[in-house]
Amino acid sequence: MQIEEIFDYCIKEYNGLVLDKNWGERGVFYNPGKVLPKGIYVLTIKEKDGPNDKASNVNRENVYRLNLGLSKASFVKLFGPPPQRPSAGSIVYTGHNFEALNEITPHPVYGWMSWVAVLNPSVETFERLKPLISEAVALAKLKFEKKAKNTRER
Repeated sequence: MQIEEIFDYCIKEYNGLVLDKNWGERGVFYNPGKVLPKGIYVLTIKEKDGPNDKASNVNRENVYRLNLGLSKASFVKLFGPPPQRPSAGSIVYTGHNFEALNEITPHPVYGWMSWVAVLNPSVETFERLKPLISEAVALAKLKFEKKAKNTRER
């Protein structure tokens, strides 16, 4: 899968999603009507290593990482209990190879928050991600409603 195919799928499949940049990454956010400055994360694409996240070695040629936030229950079904939060600049310990291509793993930094990651997903792996993307959109909608309500009440 190419990065643009992933973004196109998300934008075409789900209402209220927008593309934006944050922390040097491109991402898909739930933000219907652009009510919030950025919106709520659904997924991000990491295209280069950063000072606090080099675990996946995305500086390799033509390598990117898709990152996706899930519910704790879904994370547990996939991997068991979330790992401990790592110290600043460190990665979670799960025993996974965070440099492996086309393998769904806990996110190397945000696995403790029930985020998952996959480097260069194939079409088949992306099909496995689609229900997880639907869940991430549903979670983002709930968070958005809370945040938008708080913004309106101010």
